[in-house]
Amino acid sequence: MNRQITRLGAGLMVCYLVLFVQLNNIQFFGAEELQTHPSNSRPLVADFGAPRGEIRAADGTVLARSVELEDGVFERQREYPTGELFAEVTGFFSFGSGSDGLEAELDDVLRGEGTQLSDALLEVLGGGSNVNNVDTTLSVALQEAAREALGERRGSVVVLEPTGNVLSLWSWPTYDPNPLASVNSSTARAARSELLANPDNPLLPRTTREVFFPGSTFKVVTAAAALEAEVAELDTPVFASVTDYTPPLTNNPIGNFSGSTCGGPLVELLARSCNAGFAQLAVELVGAEQLVDTAEDFGFGDTPPIGLPDVVASVMPDDFGDPLGVDVDIAPDLLAQLEDPTPVRLTDDIPSLAQSAIGQFDVRATPLQMALVAAAIANDGQVPTPNLITRLVDSEGAITQSGRAGPWRRATSPETAAELRRAMVGVVEAGTGTSLQTPGLVVGAKTGTAQIAAGVDETHAWVIAFAGETIDAPEIAVAVIIEQDATQGEQTGGRVAGPVAQQVLETWMRER
Repeated sequence: MNRQITRLGAGLMVCYLVLFVQLNNIQFFGAEELQTHPSNSRPLVADFGAPRGEIRAADGTVLARSVELEDGVFERQREYPTGELFAEVTGFFSFGSGSDGLEAELDDVLRGEGTQLSDALLEVLGGGSNVNNVDTTLSVALQEAAREALGERRGSVVVLEPTGNVLSLWSWPTYDPNPLASVNSSTARAARSELLANPDNPLLPRTTREVFFPGSTFKVVTAAAALEAEVAELDTPVFASVTDYTPPLTNNPIGNFSGSTCGGPLVELLARSCNAGFAQLAVELVGAEQLVDTAEDFGFGDTPPIGLPDVVASVMPDDFGDPLGVDVDIAPDLLAQLEDPTPVRLTDDIPSLAQSAIGQFDVRATPLQMALVAAAIANDGQVPTPNLITRLVDSEGAITQSGRAGPWRRATSPETAAELRRAMVGVVEAGTGTSLQTPGLVVGAKTGTAQIAAGVDETHAWVIAFAGETIDAPEIAVAVIIEQDATQGEQTGGRVAGPVAQQVLETWMRER
């Protein structure tokens, strides 16, 4: 009997050992496979419902937060109290659609550096969840002003401090992220399907992910190239008053807006937005290499480091053909006015260079990039790093990181920037940008009317601007684009985009 009991005990011990080994094998060695198995949704559910920090505007307004749920498989759901207002920046956090915006870019920060287990232990121990709240530089008042001023017109508004802090990013059409974040799968799927079916693509943040012809706003870059190369000053040389300019190697003239006649020195060309004069300036005095280098110094060809996902680089073409091999004296009247004239070497695609100089051909820019151009002129030639984050604050209220705005690259010398500020103020005082005049502020601007294709009447309306109490210390930079609209036809920057920027400037002046 004792022998049988001993055998039974030994057998049970062996079974126990086998079971113990198998359980440990599953728990420790097979855990990853089980966690990632397609049929196991528990980790995904737990991950979506885990604690997550808030995203807040500069005044403390909550833009994104997690709310606890009493019923269902999810412990929490993401909520966006301001609805569509900041969807451009916050993006969304969705169980079925993933994430976008700051929700995607700062995912690890919002979750905290701890694991789900450490978060759970912290809650059990009464320490709260190990997450970070994100305080941003964004202004609720300016975002609301941009929304109101733009209305239901396709377009974008970007507002920056010249040192880089981002005050507003607004595009229309946009979307409400709340239905996408719903734990009700039917609600979330229906919202996503509706947004994807919309031909205007509301999910696309136009300020950072879409490029457009910048039109005449790019003339600020062309003017900077001329001043930096010392082939022109604001007051010399003086360009002849003409209705159009025909570049070498083509019979197709570049005409001024509405067939107008214009000319004069650079400051007058900028005030009148003279296509013929700027095309001639680029072809006969600046040259392809200098124009390309200056555009790249402003940030074209590179991705602005704003800290949002999928930001696109603006485009400046850099291939204008091969040198013709000879110096051609094509600008005797202009060169005779310079102290140390240096004729440019022509390439075999001069017509494209002439078009590029006025923001057409293959030049493309995001609204953010054009706001950075205005900010660089306001900031003594330094292109700032666009910054969205003021600080990160953990669950105990301690600041874990402070955001820093600083220089991204140098576009021009301080002297060139000062000259361009003077010229851009002239655009507002007596040029194409009079709609931006704002009592109490010194405003400098450049308007733009960008053709989208040959023979098409519809145009993009642009304006870039800076403003402050004095011309030497601007405090805000703005870019506005109102996209082409077949029902509106030709839209000019001064008439259509200018009032939007002016309304934003007025709001900033009241709120600061």
